[in-house]
Amino acid sequence: MSQETGAGEKFLFLMLGTVIGAATALLLAPRSGEETRKMIMSKAREGADTISSRGKTVAQKTTEYLDRGKEIVQQQKDSLSAALEAGKKAYRDEKEKA
Repeated sequence: MSQETGAGEKFLFLMLGTVIGAATALLLAPRSGEETRKMIMSKAREGADTISSRGKTVAQKTTEYLDRGKEIVQQQKDSLSAALEAGKKAYRDEKEKA
C-alpha cells in the first residue's frame, strides 16, 4: 500500500476524531444524564435539519442545472434542424439549376 494518505482520507480521519472527541466530552462532562441526553438530542436534531436543508439545496440546484441543460440541448437541436433545412433547400435549388 502507498505510504501517502489522500486529502479525503485525512479529512475523514479529522471528522472521525472530532466525533469521538465530542462524544467523549459529552459523556465525561459534569452534567446529569438527563441534561446530556437532551443536549445530544438537540445536536442530533440540528444535524438532521442541516443535512435536510443542504439536501434540498442540492436537489434544487440539480433541477436548475438539468433545466438549463435541456434548454441548451433544445436550442442546439433547433439550430441543427434549421441548418439541415437550409442545406436541403440549397441542394434542391442547385439541382433545379442543373
